[in-house]
Amino acid sequence: MVSPAIVLAFIPLIMTLIIRYRHHFLLFYRAVLVRMVLDCTTGISREERAFQYLLTHSLPGDPDSILDTFDHWSSRVEYMSNIGPKKGKVLDRLITDNAPLIVLELGTHCGYSAVRIARGLPLGARLYSVEMDERNAAIAEKVIRLAGFDDDTVELIVSPSEEVIPQLRERFGIDCLDFVFMDHWKRCYLRDLQLLEGSGLLGKGSIILADNIIFPGAPHFLRYVKSSGLYQHRIHQATLEYFRGIRDGMAELTFIGTK
Repeated sequence: MVSPAIVLAFIPLIMTLIIRYRHHFLLFYRAVLVRMVLDCTTGISREERAFQYLLTHSLPGDPDSILDTFDHWSSRVEYMSNIGPKKGKVLDRLITDNAPLIVLELGTHCGYSAVRIARGLPLGARLYSVEMDERNAAIAEKVIRLAGFDDDTVELIVSPSEEVIPQLRERFGIDCLDFVFMDHWKRCYLRDLQLLEGSGLLGKGSIILADNIIFPGAPHFLRYVKSSGLYQHRIHQATLEYFRGIRDGMAELTFIGTK
């Protein structure tokens, strides 16, 4: 049996950990525990709940309204890890300043960032958005169309990224990507970046923006980018979407040529 004195000795340490990581505990509560309870009580997924909220609180055909409603849902109703409005401004600026014609998004989820990208694209540009989860893709398809974007502007590809990237040239006729947004599984960032390189889909000046490189983090990806000599890189310091207390960041890469 554990002595009460030993238990008391650990209380200061436990309290210190709780205070230090209180934002992480809150994130776990909102993103995991609340979701589990609502999944059981509502009988539908978090993504479906978010879409129902969009249907009743946003204006169809208005991308700004879709995004604002999504942000309210994620910050005030039920947490969802969209890029969010603050980091979204970095994405907005890069799209506006560079006016890319061919854009690849890895990780559609519910379509938030696809809508954010599509609203800033120049006339005639096209976004190819890749999502491996069929249920999330079905929701994303409805969100993207609700925002007013058709297949000519946003094409949703339902398949794992490692299968899609090698097929982009032959199947979709893509010779070079102007812009790539990575927001899928962080452990896949490095693999997919190297697949893009190996497939010859990056040209001089191609831009890659990778989200959540601090939290949850993509350390192998960052080490490779900094040591490869293939990229100019910049880290945009930020906090986790809808959580001020958790540090995060985005990596902006510019491809400068082959070795």
